[in-house]
Amino acid sequence: GRAVAERRRRLAPWIALAVAAVLAAFFIVLASAKSETNTDSADTPLIGKPAPAVSGTTLDGQQWELSRRKGSWVVLNFFQSTCVPCKEEHSELVRFAEQQAALGTDGAELYTIDFSDDSIDSVTEFFRANGGSWPIVLDERGSIGVAFGVNKVPETWVISPSGVVVFRTIAKVTADSLSAQIQRFRELSQ
Repeated sequence: GRAVAERRRRLAPWIALAVAAVLAAFFIVLASAKSETNTDSADTPLIGKPAPAVSGTTLDGQQWELSRRKGSWVVLNFFQSTCVPCKEEHSELVRFAEQQAALGTDGAELYTIDFSDDSIDSVTEFFRANGGSWPIVLDERGSIGVAFGVNKVPETWVISPSGVVVFRTIAKVTADSLSAQIQRFRELSQ
């Protein structure tokens, strides 16, 4: 009995130290974890650099070139019609587009980049059922996604009127957070 009690007494500080270390590691992981709705810019070497010169064809058959959008704030939302988070954020993008339209010529231009081998029918049906009247650019060869380093959707990018990438998020966006980010960059660029 006495030897067991003595051994426990000697082990107790080490057990307490091990528990403290595990808890500390747990809190570090929690503190550094990003929430699903985090709108902090995700790391990319493109931030602060000119946006890649990408082009494609819109769902309605028009040629689209990102470089021709200079002079406007541009938001690119990479999307797939089968992506659950893309579906979940879509109503927020509809609201965002309405907020930006209300700003007239000062509003940002929103483009959906269809990042996959979605059928045109699937994409058309998704937008018909869920709203959204902004241009949809088909990335049939995947070259737009590759140029931006997109590997998973949804992903949203903001490009300044001078054609420089200022923001990227790899999480679902909300209309208000996206509008606030663009307003913040507007104020910084004045």
